[in-house]
Formats: sequence, C-alpha cells, structure tokens
Amino acid sequence: MPRRCPFDLNAQYAQLQEERPVAPVTVASGGPAWLITRHDHVRQLFIDPNLSANGAHPTFPALAPRRKSFDEQSKGFLPWMDPPEHTMYRRMVINEFTVRRMRAMRPRIQEIVDVYLDRMLAGPRPIDLVQALSLPVPSMTICHLLGVPVQDLDHIQRHAEIMVSRTHGAEERAEALRELRVYLGNLLTEKGAHPGDDLLSRLVARHRGAGVDDHAHLTGLALLILVGGYESTASTISLGVIALLEHPEQAAALRDDPVLASGAVEELLRYFSVADNVTSRVALADVEVGGVKIRAGEGVLLSNAAANRDGRVFENPEEFDIRRDSRSHVAFGYGIHQCLGQNLARLELEVVFTSLFRRVPGLRLAVPLEELSFKNDAIMYGVHELPVTW
Repeated sequence: MPRRCPFDLNAQYAQLQEERPVAPVTVASGGPAWLITRHDHVRQLFIDPNLSANGAHPTFPALAPRRKSFDEQSKGFLPWMDPPEHTMYRRMVINEFTVRRMRAMRPRIQEIVDVYLDRMLAGPRPIDLVQALSLPVPSMTICHLLGVPVQDLDHIQRHAEIMVSRTHGAEERAEALRELRVYLGNLLTEKGAHPGDDLLSRLVARHRGAGVDDHAHLTGLALLILVGGYESTASTISLGVIALLEHPEQAAALRDDPVLASGAVEELLRYFSVADNVTSRVALADVEVGGVKIRAGEGVLLSNAAANRDGRVFENPEEFDIRRDSRSHVAFGYGIHQCLGQNLARLELEVVFTSLFRRVPGLRLAVPLEELSFKNDAIMYGVHELPVTW
C-alpha cells in the first residue's frame, strides 16, 4: 500500500489498527498471510518462538515473486534463519557492532562526512544530495569496516539497487544477487589467504574457528552486512533532510543544540520506518494475537511502519517531533533478529545531521517537494534524487 504522501503511511494502516489489527491479506507470491499493524501485537510476535523466519519454508509469505534458486542464493541471510543456526552466525559478528566499537569509529565517520561536505561546498549547485552525501557516507563507512575495496563500490551499488527493487523481475533480482555473492565469495577467499584488520578477515577466522565449513553461508552473511549497512541508512539520511527542511524550526533547534541529535535520530527512524513490511514470518504452531488464532503454516507480516505510527504508544503519531521520546520504535525490529548494525546506523545519522545543518545552515530544496520522486516501488522506502542548494 503506497504512502499517501512522502511523510504519511497509507490511511488503510490506521484504519486496520482500529478495525482489524490482525488482518487477512494476500502477498505477492499469491499465498495468504496475516498483516499485523498494532505496536504491542508486532512486538509480541517478534519474540514468539512459534514464528519462524525461515525464508525457505514452503508457506513463508514472500513479499515479491522469486525464483526457486533464490533460496539457494539467500544462504547465510540472518533475517531468514532460526535458532540454533541463527544464534551461531549472529555470535560470529555481534561483537563487531557494540556501542563501544561504534564510538571508536566516530572520528573516522566524522572524517568521511567532512570530506563529502567539503566537496559539496566547493562544487556547483544545486546538487543531488543522494549522490553527494546520503549514499556515499554509509557506503564508504561500511566498506572501511568490512575491508571492501572502495573502487568496487559502483559495481556493488548497481547490483544492490536491483536486489531491493520491486519493479525488477524475479530473474533480474536473482541475477543481481548471484553477481554480488560471486564478488563477495571471491573477496572472502582472498581475505582467508591474506587477512587484514577488517571485519571480513575476522569473520573468516571465526568461521574457521567454529569448525563451520560453509562458504555459501559465510558469503550470505557478508552480503547482508554490506547491503544492509548502507541502503537503509542512505534512505533515512535523505528522508531526514527533507523532514527537517519542511520543519525549519526543528532544523534550527538541532543546529543550535547538538544534544538533540540522538532524539532526532530516533524520531526519524520511527517516523519514516524505511524498511516497511519486510518482516515476514510463518507460524510453526498455532499462535493467538489480538483475539485471532493464527494457525500453523500460515504466514505473518509484521508492519514496522504501522507499529511506529500507533497512537496508543506515540501521541499524535503523524506529527514529526525531534523532542519526542521515540525509543520504543521498532524500526530496527525487536528480539533476536533486531538489526545487527543499529548502533552504527544511529552514529552515522547523528554525525551526518549535526554536521550538515551546522556547516550548511542555508540548505534548502532546489525543487518543490511535490516534484521529488519517492521509492514507493522499493523494499526500502526513500527518494531517488534530492536536489538541494544553499
């Protein structure tokens, strides 16, 4: 259900929350599923052990049609694993994203942001902020963390864009996925032979130390971290800039008081919830939620975006307010599958927004808001281009 404007969800979500918070729907694969829209119900089901994240399950509610080979190509994707396999692979990498480790990365992230802001300010205007800042900052950061050669970024981004698009066919998405797996598989082999001081090298070493000889799973885990490490953050940067420019008093408050940055980031994550409706599950046993029985084998869709606009939890949820306490949002999911890179994403967003509005106080849209093209056709909501000037 496309958003009714850049900021607001389709009105049907709010209607469903009130009238049918556990609603029967049909997914793109043609099968039935249950759509969950209330915050308490979503959190309840996120942690229910009777719901499986296994994407290879025959009745798993896929959000887009896919080839049979997709299940083979998606090996190693943590969001589609259940314990104990999920637990083992998550433990291999979770310590790389602790709050302490991310704080240690702050100077490097600040350096990356400053480099791109310097280029912006020295160049012509207007510029496309997506290409000038939103995309390169998280891309460069994740490449630095993983040990991916920067010169390969264009190749990676071309294929990643196809992977997360709903408009490309199943064969195109599968081929883009295959290309990225081949690239990362070769890079991991190289890291195994010539390790460096980077996450991929450490991941190979831990994989060997655990006695797990499954290159396909290791490659999938690396792919998840790589694409997940920049796609959603890039979208949130662009959308956040639009929201702050449309609320200049809040942009001014953030510029004058950087202490507001942490809360502003949480509100932006809640408000936009770029990964809307990508959390799918299948019931392994009967589950009851909201007075409705979901039977074993039935699919479940947990709407992060709808939950984050639930008026029972967030007062006046359609309003954007950087002073709101938004910490209970589920933009990163909840429970054992909560986003691995959430601490990194928060840090990147905080550095970008404080630096951008401090260094470019006259920033403004170069075209009317209604002329912007938004990604209603993508798994990750965002904007295709963002022309700005100052």
